Amino acid sequence: MRPRALSVALGLASGLLAASASSSASAAPDAAALARGEQVYARCAACHAIEGNRTGPQHCGLFGRRAGTAPGYEDYSKAMRASGFVWDETSLNVFLKDPMKTVPGTAMGYAGVKDDGERADLIAWLKQASRPGVACTVRP
Repeated sequence: MRPRALSVALGLASGLLAASASSSASAAPDAAALARGEQVYARCAACHAIEGNRTGPQHCGLFGRRAGTAPGYEDYSKAMRASGFVWDETSLNVFLKDPMKTVPGTAMGYAGVKDDGERADLIAWLKQASRPGVACTVRP
């Protein structure tokens, strides 16, 4: 395995352990965690929206979607398209902690959400807010 691929794999494994530990502590996020997650998402709103593409791709339908494939969004970096990520709690946890380190060459020039609690709340909120046909509508 190449050193970079090994580093990403180890990061994903570490994220999986952290996600497992936090998900076992509480099965469903509480209203306060979701409210905090929505507040963290306000930082993302400069480039992203739940419905509709902006500078960055829409987040409706994010969970289970392969990175680099949001409908109607064409401005992905080659690095993101080739990343192989499928967005879930684990991959988002790793990516959002340090996007530029996790996917070198990404066009997302954001330092990341360094605080583990903020990141967990953001991911919990995104999981609720990005459910197509339930909480949002995917826009081409």
